Amino acid sequence: MDGIVVAFFVPTVLFLCIVAPIWIIMHYRSKQEAQGALSEDERAELEALAQTVERMNDRIETLEAILDAQTPEWRRRPSVGESS
Repeated sequence: MDGIVVAFFVPTVLFLCIVAPIWIIMHYRSKQEAQGALSEDERAELEALAQTVERMNDRIETLEAILDAQTPEWRRRPSVGESS
């Protein structure tokens, strides 16, 4: 009778201590990845990057306006045979 109890007890304990926690962690990790939701840190970083892009875009437009006023042909690329 003791052999049967040990035969069921040991695998059960191993399953509950090793396999089950890993299984649960992997399940919820895959569920979170499937949702594709951003964490608060990722959302804040994305908003900061969007603000940086807006500022850079404004700067580029300003620089292009200055170049257009000072050097109207700055956008024209030299032809293959033309030297810079």
